Amino acid sequence: MSQRKPRIFSGIQPSGEMHIGNYLGAVRNWVGLLDEFDAFYCIVDLHAITVPYDPGDLEQRVLDLAVGLMASGLDPERCTLFVQSAVPEHAELQWLLGTVTPLGELQRMTQFKDKSRHLDSVNTGLLTYPVLQAADILLYLGEHVPVGEDQRQHLELTREIARRWNARFGDYFPEPQPLILPQGRRILGLDGASKMSKSQDNTIPLLAEPEDLRALVRTAVTDPARVRKDDPGNPHVCNVFALHGHFSPSAERDDIEILCQTAGIGCVDCKNRLSDNLAGALAPVRDRARELAEQPGRVQEILAAGAARARGVARDTISEVRERMGLGSPSP
Repeated sequence: MSQRKPRIFSGIQPSGEMHIGNYLGAVRNWVGLLDEFDAFYCIVDLHAITVPYDPGDLEQRVLDLAVGLMASGLDPERCTLFVQSAVPEHAELQWLLGTVTPLGELQRMTQFKDKSRHLDSVNTGLLTYPVLQAADILLYLGEHVPVGEDQRQHLELTREIARRWNARFGDYFPEPQPLILPQGRRILGLDGASKMSKSQDNTIPLLAEPEDLRALVRTAVTDPARVRKDDPGNPHVCNVFALHGHFSPSAERDDIEILCQTAGIGCVDCKNRLSDNLAGALAPVRDRARELAEQPGRVQEILAAGAARARGVARDTISEVRERMGLGSPSP
């Protein structure tokens, strides 16, 4: 009998079309894990509604993200790809885990403090967001979670919630271990200062056409100390050069590094090279996305099949959790 692969879970919010920050920081790494792990990848639409949004376009944002994920290499034959709200056990387990989660722990979460600082009225969803994250992971008894450094705090809370629940109701949930992504560090946006994010309006869309890529890259901030073309630059503080590290051949990167430091190349030329290499590297992704976008019914079928498999696992978990908590079996 073949041994079951260790299971992982990760999720991504449906902010619409993917950008290269999503691709480099998470999705490209997820693809590399498909052979080694039983991977559950989720479009977390319940998380997305904790901030103001337009209900009229949420479904399309989910569909666009699914297209981008599959075009990037998340083969639904090799992983379980689904939408969070299609598996209601996520919300049920969040409530059950909330009964063992200290309020103080939630109030200390960095993301909650950062987001609530700018709001006049803070909704409960923002506060309990990490409990839903914990439910997402523990629902599938995941042993590992692929994370970047900025998600370590949330994962540690998940481990703490699992420990507290197990101590009270019996050892059941594994304490998921972080699987630090080799390229899971923050990908900076066009401003060169903050994480690439749609809310910051500093993204490069993954599926942008070559001419649009060129126009966007042209606006990117480079070495702030380099004023003129004939000034020597410092590529190691330049986010454009950092992006070359992901999309340009190593020999060309080495050449650009030397030319920048010796004023042999200007920022405009450096950006044009990046634009060309970006367009070439992402061409297969754009082609696959175009094919998938023309078959929305097929994409919905894939997501429904993934949700059916996820629900099969989720129901077993909820049944066990309810029994241990004295709640009886769930309704059929």
